[in-house]
Amino acid sequence: MSTEEKPGRQPLAPAVRRRLQALFEHGTKTAASGNYDYANEMYTQCVIGDPSNPIYVKALLANLSKKYGNNKKGASFAGLKLVGAKTSLKKSVAMKKWDEVLKTGLEALPQSPWDTGLLSDIARACEAQEFDEAQVEYLKQAVDGDSEDAEANRLLGRAYDRIGEYPEAIVCFSRVLKQLPKDEEAIRALSNLAVKKTIKTGGYEGAGSSRDVRLNKGGAAASDDEASELTPEEKLLRAIQKDPSDTNQYIELNDLYLKDERFDKSVEIMQKALEATGGANIMVRERLEDAQLRLARQHMMIAEEKAKKERTPEAIDLYNRMRVELNNKETEVYAKRCERYPTNLGFKYELAVRLQKAGKFTEAIKLFQEARSDSKRKGTVYLALGNCFYSIKQYRLALQNFESAVNEISERDADNFKLAIYNAARIAEHLKEWETAEKHYNHLASFDFGYKDVSERLDKIARIRENGGDPDVS
Repeated sequence: MSTEEKPGRQPLAPAVRRRLQALFEHGTKTAASGNYDYANEMYTQCVIGDPSNPIYVKALLANLSKKYGNNKKGASFAGLKLVGAKTSLKKSVAMKKWDEVLKTGLEALPQSPWDTGLLSDIARACEAQEFDEAQVEYLKQAVDGDSEDAEANRLLGRAYDRIGEYPEAIVCFSRVLKQLPKDEEAIRALSNLAVKKTIKTGGYEGAGSSRDVRLNKGGAAASDDEASELTPEEKLLRAIQKDPSDTNQYIELNDLYLKDERFDKSVEIMQKALEATGGANIMVRERLEDAQLRLARQHMMIAEEKAKKERTPEAIDLYNRMRVELNNKETEVYAKRCERYPTNLGFKYELAVRLQKAGKFTEAIKLFQEARSDSKRKGTVYLALGNCFYSIKQYRLALQNFESAVNEISERDADNFKLAIYNAARIAEHLKEWETAEKHYNHLASFDFGYKDVSERLDKIARIRENGGDPDVS
């Protein structure tokens, strides 16, 4: 970087912004399907292309956290694997080669996404280039992994101070002081931050005299500094108004609404985002669909509570209608996603479940059979297929699928495991295959003799055998 160039976020060319946004959207879809490593590749390209963008950084770190089930450790023996990377990082930091710091750090991070050393070095590169918001995300991750790490808290406290988040900065420097009771920087920072917090809370920013203070507090001469008093929602709405084409602002506001369960507002803002992008942004469209589903589920739950409480025919009818409407909306959404992602077995499974609920068993069977290739839910799929075949009176196929479900479902999934055995036994009984029915009932009795009416049905089969009901039974 030349001496004339200023650090910080530089404007991106429209073509670069579009390319990074496309990578981000692809990464988001990939992460949703559980392919965290590939999603990390997409997010890493986004961060390298726009390292000051906190949304990209936040998505990258969240994806890696999910990869490891938020275990706060990362991969096994990560410390040994990172020795070389950390040595290289220290050299790059010492030489102030910030691009190399970022590149090396991002390459190492998938091994241990909570490593305070890695994250702190990356954060230093961000600080040197004035990527304050991105730096905060890295350091929040570091403190999440080790809340007592004095250096990570120190760096995060400084970053919060720079962006005006004084209460958060106070928390960080308080942690530093807890670990290092005589730390001069922490003592000085806490004193200064207390004053800054008071000034910000009291509305004294920019006041040159007591008259200015009175005017500001009275609201008669409010300056541009009043923007610092805006709520996160108001700040994002203002940012959207300033640049309606920036989808990141819509997405961040949508996340805020989802967190607060304001699903109606979530639907509203994502509809605006879709309009602003000309309806062509798939990620925005799918976030709108998700918001619509959440709102429909919320309405159904409200109707359900009302039906339970009032128990009137009108309330019960409303709940039933809302339940059907939700299933119809879910069917519509998953049908669209199956069209967009024809190889995604998860979407096919979800669509099949909704078709089964709607009584469209033949259509559901076709999709369930495709979804069998997904090893994660194979047992559940066989159980659903058994129920679908039973519903269309294909009892032999129903029995085959229930027996397959028994073989595929883990005993740890006790409810589905026992249900699959019981259903297999009932179908065998219906087909008068007494030996098969008895085998399944005995299997179930060995796990839970009190399950439903297993003991009565075993007694019934025993009587049939005594009466010679089946010549093949010994």
